[in-house]
Parts: sequence; C-alpha cells; structure tokens
Amino acid sequence: MTTQEYEAMFEEDDAPGWDAINDALEKIYDPANERHYPSQLHASLGGDDYLAGVSIFDCEDSAFHRHIVSFGMSELYYDPQSAQEEFSGWGFEFSMRVAPFADDPDSDLGDGNVAPNEPFWVISVMQNLAKYVYTSKKWFEAYHFMPANSPIRLDTNTKLVGVAFAPGPVLGGIDTPNGRVEFLQMVGITQRELDWLREDPTTQRVEQLIEMMRKDNPLLITDLKREKEYA
Repeated sequence: MTTQEYEAMFEEDDAPGWDAINDALEKIYDPANERHYPSQLHASLGGDDYLAGVSIFDCEDSAFHRHIVSFGMSELYYDPQSAQEEFSGWGFEFSMRVAPFADDPDSDLGDGNVAPNEPFWVISVMQNLAKYVYTSKKWFEAYHFMPANSPIRLDTNTKLVGVAFAPGPVLGGIDTPNGRVEFLQMVGITQRELDWLREDPTTQRVEQLIEMMRKDNPLLITDLKREKEYA
C-alpha cells in the first residue's frame, strides 16, 4: 500500500493497527467475552506504561485457561509512514496462555459480573517487558528467552523464573495496514530449563525446548504449578 492509498483509506482518528488485531481475535473469540484493561498512564504522557492495554479471553481449548494479548508493541494508530514499513512498530505483540491460579484476585467487571482469578500479574510482566524494549531498543523474536530474576509471578512459590518466546500457536502473525505483526507467546520456564538454554543460547536450542513442551502442551499454556521440567 502506498502512502497516498493509506491516506485515502484512513483518517487521522482511525486505529488501523488496533482494528487489525481485533479482527484477528474475533476469528477466534466472541468479542463480547473480551476483558480489556487499558493502561493507567502511558509513557508518552509521563507514565510508566508502554502498552496501550491488554485483553484477556477465557479459552476452553485443551484445558481451561486465560489467553492474554497485548496492544502497543506494534503501531496501533494512523501512521501513513507505516504503510511503507515491513513491520508494524516493533513487529510483534505479546501473548500468553495461563492456567487459573487460586491466588490471583477476582476482577469486578462493573456490570454485576466477576472474572475469577484474573491474571493481572501477566499484565505487569508484559508492561515490564514493553518498557525494556522501548528503553533498550532491543526487541524479542521467536525463540528468544529472558530470565525474570525472580518468580515470574512475584512472591509466588513456583519453579517458573523466566520466559521463552514462541510463535503464537493459533494467532501466528498478521499483515496490517501498518505492517506485519507477529504474536509472540510467552512461555514460563524453570531455572533448570533456563540454565540449559544458557549452555547454548541459540534460537535452535530454545526451539528444541519449546518443541519438547509442545508434545505435552500443544497450546503452550503456562501453569505456575508446573513440576515437570524439560531439560
């Protein structure tokens, strides 16, 4: 798409990147079941949040879990220059699938309904990773990994102390008017797995770990109670 075609198709108050992500999600989930949590104060306004927001969906596939997707690592809004770019913004959005955890708080949805055990900790992790990318200018790709230097859910008795990034097994990637967006799924990993990856910190090694996990867990659902280790 040329810049001229982009400007003819969209107006300045449009959000073509956001709309493209929503369209991809609507192919999988009923929009009525989306729980969207906007950022409190974006970094561009002096706050500490680098994402525009995060959406959470309940998913019954494989085993009941929550699917969390970020908005803001890619270019969400009207930007004719993006029509010329191969990738939108940083070229990806975070996603994560997590099993319910009893210590997660309920979320009052304000309409008489409550979402039990909402994984707000995942939103915090995504916001911290977004801040890291925007401030360091170092981005993530499939089969990268990163230690958390703590349990991935703070103050929690879990073996999971880092994350690996895998291609989203369902969302994959999409082409938007602002460029390509890949959905990178965060997968919790243990200290033993992290040490094994550090022995050979290559994407091939991370992919090997992810493929071993996928045999038991095709959707790569992170369970804070996981005991089995794959390294």
